Amino acid sequence: MDGVGQKIKARKGETAHRKTLKKRHNHYFLYALLAPALILTIIFKYVPMYGAVIAFKDFSPLKGIMRSDWVGFKYFEKFLNSPNFTDIFTNTISLSLFGLICSFPIPIILALMLNQVRQAKIKKNVQLILYAPNFISVVVIVGMLFIFLSPVGPINQLVSAIFGQPLMFMSEPGYFRSIYILSGIWQGAGWSSIIYVAALAGVDPELHNAASLDGANIFQRILHIDLPTIRPIMAIVFILAAGGIMSIGFEKAYLMQTSMNLPSSEIISTYVYKVGLQAGDYSYSAAVGLFNSVINVFLLVAVNFVVKKLNEGEGLY
Repeated sequence: MDGVGQKIKARKGETAHRKTLKKRHNHYFLYALLAPALILTIIFKYVPMYGAVIAFKDFSPLKGIMRSDWVGFKYFEKFLNSPNFTDIFTNTISLSLFGLICSFPIPIILALMLNQVRQAKIKKNVQLILYAPNFISVVVIVGMLFIFLSPVGPINQLVSAIFGQPLMFMSEPGYFRSIYILSGIWQGAGWSSIIYVAALAGVDPELHNAASLDGANIFQRILHIDLPTIRPIMAIVFILAAGGIMSIGFEKAYLMQTSMNLPSSEIISTYVYKVGLQAGDYSYSAAVGLFNSVINVFLLVAVNFVVKKLNEGEGLY
């Protein structure tokens, strides 16, 4: 009987293997479509990771990566012990954290509001207005900020009329964080709401009709129908945003920097640019960048773990 059982198991295994091969053969076109993206990801994302080794070496362009002297954690210790570390790290964390807290709910609210607009023409026009700022260059956005918030700009003309003197919005460190976050919300909230609008479009209208017949008002329908529908997407978006909390945009922060607001505008990405490309200290800048990446990975894993506990096991992975 044991021999017969083994033969049956062997035949089942061969059958399963043939089915697997057949499925792969039937989907070869899909694998062919996936191949270019996979190859590009490996070439431009994984292969360059080798360059991170210069963070542990006293890198010299003349010697190259392999022949440069190994120094271990020298540059990590240099950054952690530098007088600028506390300010740079605090600015990066606070700017990212407050930006996440303030900007995360706005796209959800916009999507829920758009979902209640029944006239298609009005809805399309509103969406066009909300999505348009996303297509404006960061350079143009910052230029607009300097124009509108300058001492002779339209906003300061109103401020001067009320308080008697203009406010130095772009040079006062205390205003930098608010301007950065609010301008980011204005630029990206509409575009970020697309994923929620798409998810809400799949909600069965019969659920809302049934809830209305049962006496549920608009807020109750949103709470018990719309929000549960987009909750998994909210969890994934939040995890990804929290995982990249240390990787705030370099371009905007650097363009908004002035010599006066530097105490609150210097973040890790701008610091890496200055010590790496401008000062030519490649090993030190690589160490700072790697330190930033490690914290991002830790935050991604930690936030995903917490969200899975709070969201009934649903997370990014």
